[in-house]
Amino acid sequence: MNEHTRTRGLPTMIAAAVLALVCAGVAGVAASAAGGELTRQPSAGELERAAGAEVARRWQSWPVGKVFPETIGYAAEQGGQESARRVGIAADHRCQTAVDAKLASALRTAGCRAVLRATYIDALQGMVVTIGVAAFPDEARARRAEAAFPSGERPSPGLRALAFPGTVTDRFTAAGRQSGTVRQGGPYVVLTTAGQVDGRPAKAVGDQRPAMFAFAGHMGERVLRDLTRPATPDCAASAEWSC
Repeated sequence: MNEHTRTRGLPTMIAAAVLALVCAGVAGVAASAAGGELTRQPSAGELERAAGAEVARRWQSWPVGKVFPETIGYAAEQGGQESARRVGIAADHRCQTAVDAKLASALRTAGCRAVLRATYIDALQGMVVTIGVAAFPDEARARRAEAAFPSGERPSPGLRALAFPGTVTDRFTAAGRQSGTVRQGGPYVVLTTAGQVDGRPAKAVGDQRPAMFAFAGHMGERVLRDLTRPATPDCAASAEWSC
């Protein structure tokens, strides 16, 4: 190769070297950005979304005994604190079997995923309360479902009574429902329906004392509060959190 050929090839070699350096620099910047993305702390918005997603999964991810604890405290009508005891938990979580037929369509339209139910007996063993947790895809659809229920603590149409044969609740039927409540929070609607253990129908009771079943609403609020209480996301626990 003569001197002229070597001289002419030199700019090409320099250009190639410069291009290689540029490419290496770009790759380095990209790798640095990717590494920064992988190692950076989640933003406030990401943490908020992760916390909301964890709350929305609790009806599935929590043991049902955590959704419905063995005992639930409430304020007694006569004053002081009492505890209701859980009698049983329903195995059937279908939305349409948990509520009266008039409400099944409204729950389906709102995207109801499941209704978990459990029945409790009050401290004096004279009152029965069924609590239902209806799960929805998001808060907006939960509010839409809540609006379909009657106001004024009327029990019907509402949550169906859940009785367990061979227990003190076995006479609790649809006719015996005397009070109902509806509470919404996040993607959940928590329902209660209450009556007396002797199964007497509401129409046979005469004048109702509003405070008589107030404890049922308190119990529903306790379940809803636990279900929707925000938790601090732990993004390292990938099985539980998605940040």
